[in-house]
Parts: sequence; structure tokens; C-alpha cells
Amino acid sequence: MIKRTMAAMITLCTALLVAMPVHANDLDRFAGLSGDLKIAGGTAHIPVVKEAAKRIMTLNPNIRITIAGGGSGAGIKQVGEGLIDIGNSGRRPSSKEIATYGLELHKWAIDGVAVVVNPANTVTALTREQLVQIFSGKITNWKELGGKDRRINLYTRDESSGTRSVFWKKALNKGDIALSANFVVSNGAMKTAVANDPGAIGYMSAGFVNQRLTPVTLDGVTPDAASIRNGSYKVARGLFSNTRGEARGLSGQFIDFLLSDQGQAIVKEKGFIPVK
Repeated sequence: MIKRTMAAMITLCTALLVAMPVHANDLDRFAGLSGDLKIAGGTAHIPVVKEAAKRIMTLNPNIRITIAGGGSGAGIKQVGEGLIDIGNSGRRPSSKEIATYGLELHKWAIDGVAVVVNPANTVTALTREQLVQIFSGKITNWKELGGKDRRINLYTRDESSGTRSVFWKKALNKGDIALSANFVVSNGAMKTAVANDPGAIGYMSAGFVNQRLTPVTLDGVTPDAASIRNGSYKVARGLFSNTRGEARGLSGQFIDFLLSDQGQAIVKEKGFIPVK
């Protein structure tokens, strides 16, 4: 009886071990590989992509990954023309872009576009209509909104920016942006500009917001992880890594890593919302 019971227990344990998936290190996919991988485009992606690249190259020095910004439009165009392997975009490529370049889209994070002001500013909540009037140049002084008697300094991105595209469509309802607005080239540059200007207002990837900035509550909703995840904060978008045709070789392995458990943990660690 004892022998039969032990045999049954061994059989059950063996069956459980077979049924349980084996979780190998997600970086193991890069073992034995070599080559160069060129990535460029949206700047919101950079913290996640840089961290992923660092871990990969630390494990395998035979892989070299270069990362550049340039904005979503540049990323889409460059990957479509075969100049880079992965083109990042903070907006979904248009149907025309997808058809022209034969793009495959890989969404690995959700991000909000946060309106931000300098911490010295006492105006930390706006309505959508007030925001539209600010960026169109109709409201020019913070005292009109209950703040200090200080000129409003607008900061924006150029038209190739996916962050600008989402902000313009979802926050400004495709309204005008005043010609007096100051242009900055990236989310990082926006952070620096607003942090150093008490009269500033700008917008940026929510994943870049830190204690040097104050995120603005818009129509009663603050852009944080919970509101972006549940959809109550409406100015949100996906972060995409696009390839020309099917992602193969190092490109495919890199995108698969971003979507793996370890990759999605990096996404969360850097302040974005994982898609899994």
C-alpha cells in the first residue's frame, strides 16, 4: 500500500512538473547572437529602449544597439526607407504610412501626454477650454487663471513629434498653437525648459514627469498611472516600435523582449503602462 501511494505521488509530481512552464531568463534569447541594431524615432521610448539595450549588450557584447531620437515622424520615415531597423513612434502610423512603407506595428506600452507647469506656478488645474485658449494665445497671463501676474510662456514640439500630434488632437481638439510658442526637440528638452521657467507651460510624455515639474489636472483628472490605465485621462496613446515588414533577426528578438515579462517590468519601472 505504501509503495503504491509513493508511486502515485511520484507520478503526480512528475505530471505537475511537465505541465508547469519553464520560465527561462527572457534575455537568454540573445545568447549566441551578434550584429548591429539601429533604433530611432520617438523620444518618449528612449528610457525603456536604453535600459533594454543596456541589459542586452551587457549579456552579449557581440550585439551593438544604437539609439537616436528625432521624433515619431522621423522614426517612421527612416525605418520605411531602410535607414534603421526599428522606428519608434508615439502615435499610430497613418494608413498611408503603413501602406507606403509596408510597416508592421508593435505596441508595447501605453502613455499619457501630460500638461506640465513649473513647480513655482500655483495654477495646477485647468479645463480643456482654458488649455485651448492658453495655447492659441488668447490667455497670456497666469493672473487670468488665478495665478501670479506673470506672462505665460508656451513650449511645444515640432510637427514630426508624436507627442505633439496626440496633444493637438486630444487636448487641443485640433486648435491653433500660437506662433509665439517656443519649440523644443524632445521630451527631455521639454522637461528642462519647463523646469527652468516659472512662467512655462508645456506637454510631455507622462513617463518623463518627475518632481522638477507639476502635472496639470485637466478637467478634474490628473495624468497618473491609474487614470491613464483606466481611461479616465483621455490624452493618452500607445508607444509603438515599427518595422518594415515582419520583425526578424535582432529586430524581432528586441521587440519580443520588450513584450516579455522582463521587458514589461522595465516599461512599468520607467513610468509607463505595460500592455500585458
